[in-house]
Amino acid sequence: MPNWLLPENIADVLPSEARKLEVLRRSLLDHFRLYGYELVMPPMLEYVDSLMPVPDADMDLRMFKLVDQLSGRTMGLRADMTTQVARIDAHLLNRASVTRLCYAGSVLHTRPSGLHATREPLQIGAEIYGHAGLEADAEIQTLALASLRLAGISAARIDLCHAGLLRALLASDAEAQSHETEIVQLMRAKDVPALQVLTAGFEPAVRAALLALPTLYGDISVIDRARQLLPADPAISTALDELTLLAQLAGVKNVTIDLADLSGYQYESGAMFALYVPGLPNAVARGGRYDHVGEAFGRARPATGFSMDLRELARLLPGAQPTPAILAPWGRDPELVETIAALRASGEIVIQTLPGHESDQQEFDCDRAIVSEQGKFIIKKLRS
Repeated sequence: MPNWLLPENIADVLPSEARKLEVLRRSLLDHFRLYGYELVMPPMLEYVDSLMPVPDADMDLRMFKLVDQLSGRTMGLRADMTTQVARIDAHLLNRASVTRLCYAGSVLHTRPSGLHATREPLQIGAEIYGHAGLEADAEIQTLALASLRLAGISAARIDLCHAGLLRALLASDAEAQSHETEIVQLMRAKDVPALQVLTAGFEPAVRAALLALPTLYGDISVIDRARQLLPADPAISTALDELTLLAQLAGVKNVTIDLADLSGYQYESGAMFALYVPGLPNAVARGGRYDHVGEAFGRARPATGFSMDLRELARLLPGAQPTPAILAPWGRDPELVETIAALRASGEIVIQTLPGHESDQQEFDCDRAIVSEQGKFIIKKLRS
């Protein structure tokens, strides 16, 4: 096998694509900062029980693992950064006030999430800690939608769900609660026939509500249908009220309610959302509330946030255009050196031609050149 061949679904990022990704990354992080989010940089490698503080079968399968030769403990290469940021808030920063944190970095997956997906997504996201009210959920939802607009994508659809609905239904039936993992998997697949078989021995009211959840999909009127079909439970009413408000605050025409969309259910505790855009089959961003993750790090904190894969997002954007640059001759003439330094200090890209080589990089468009005329170095246009 050639030594230049990379593993399946792992790829180099070449100059034009790398520049597009980096411009997008910087723009989004600068945008997060305008809202008061502080940047953190968690490590790529941690102990598995830190990366996965809440039991999560999906995460366990996605994570690369190895044995630490110093401690003998099992370590993992992060497959998601959310729990790392929760650890930083709960254990390292340990603030009593509301804390806003953001992050950007590569994560690694043992298997691709889709047919053409990479196993090394470039994850970027933002999290709020310390506020249990719906105001934090609304801010995160607004920030996620604004991030897509900043990337030039306006035709986004937001799907809303709530982890509290299923938990409230299961709480009243011990038999149903014992099958929580299977129920979540069937809900995600919207496999109603299998769900009918599984729920055969459940309490009739609980069974009817569970079978109704996969059918509760559509526009905001679904919430009214849910109030009719689901039990009159205070926790369920509160969850539906929260979804109603978040749908109104979304500020986009295309809002969908999907009460069986339980991605991330293992550690989500409240309202959840997913953003879809034309051209991508999977959600480009996901977010939601996860109030109990901090408990594993010794300090429970209200928490909500979102993340997205920059590589997936960049695929929707037009290719980066070559950047204007200035071509300069090679030389150590003091005036030439000073001219080049001054141009670079002002933000201009100056490429010096190495002896015997012509500058012909794809990423740069050398539309000007430094030339010597009458003993002075001047900038001359190469073409109109």
